[in-house]
Amino acid sequence: MLLSIIVPVYNMAADDKLKHCMDSLINQNLSDYEIIAVNDASTDESLSILEEYKANYPDKVKVITYPDNKKQGGAKNAGLDAANGKWVGFIDSDDWISPDMYKKLIDKADATGADLVGCDYTIVDKYTFEHGQDVVNNTPDQTGVLDDEKHAKHILRSGSMVVKIYLRSVIEDHHLRFPEHILYEDNCAGPLWSMYFKRFERVDEALYYYLTLPDSTTHHVTWERCLDRVKAGHELLKECKDRRTNVYIFKDMHDDISFYDKYRNEIEYRYAELCYSGTLFSYMYSGKNRKLKNTDYLKKDIIEHFPEFRKNPYYESMMKEEDKKFIDIQMKSNFRFFLHYILLFAYRNLRKRK
Repeated sequence: MLLSIIVPVYNMAADDKLKHCMDSLINQNLSDYEIIAVNDASTDESLSILEEYKANYPDKVKVITYPDNKKQGGAKNAGLDAANGKWVGFIDSDDWISPDMYKKLIDKADATGADLVGCDYTIVDKYTFEHGQDVVNNTPDQTGVLDDEKHAKHILRSGSMVVKIYLRSVIEDHHLRFPEHILYEDNCAGPLWSMYFKRFERVDEALYYYLTLPDSTTHHVTWERCLDRVKAGHELLKECKDRRTNVYIFKDMHDDISFYDKYRNEIEYRYAELCYSGTLFSYMYSGKNRKLKNTDYLKKDIIEHFPEFRKNPYYESMMKEEDKKFIDIQMKSNFRFFLHYILLFAYRNLRKRK
């Protein structure tokens, strides 16, 4: 089997979203591949739709279902356990891909010897194969043989996992899986997995269609979702501290230290960006049910794990200037930060209305 495509599914029957996704997978111009659709305890008609595809395409479609919702990480893990392909790809069940996406990725792997290959994606707000806003997922300076410098770049900017194919033997050899029962599982898996691959290449095309709708619940910011981002960061830290470089893919390296110690600056900044600043400002910007105790929790969490994060070498060059000013305020007084941000937010909204 050449390729396994894993599709986590939870309540995607409406507006034919799941059908659009599955049709794009069925119509790949590639032979010898399987589609593993994992029904994550859906309460709508998603399972019936998947069973219909399985009946119509028994040689291509496998369906896994279970009664308890494990979130996307759990569904992806179930798919990995059932996968037979040399390569593994993942796709969100409300998105779709071009007919030649996986062929182009595998051709790139065959031509270069890469064990990890990606492409770009395009943001759309309706079902279409016309491009919307194209987004470069990874950059050319991250490609080629992954030495220490390039691995560091992948930790900082691992990019989306759904636009990549992964050599499955690397995943299995190093027991790589996703955190379960939380959202933002890729925030942990993306940087962690990238440390085990030897060569990354990319196809310079947007072949993945990412659907985003203004009223989609997946884009609503809640405190529970913010907590999941922090939990994903905690899992990343644990994995990086537990895993050691003596299982590193380059056999001529014998520095038996943890990934955390080897890439501490990169891991610290990525944690500060994803679990602290990104979460803090998206929570405050949402403007809904904001609570002082929640912003205080985020402040205490970053101080507990990285008390000197503002001295990180990446902080000065990569963190936005306005964000740094707000962070400085919060480090002195969470109440002052909270009030300052709300007043500024209200002022800017008022100006927009004029």
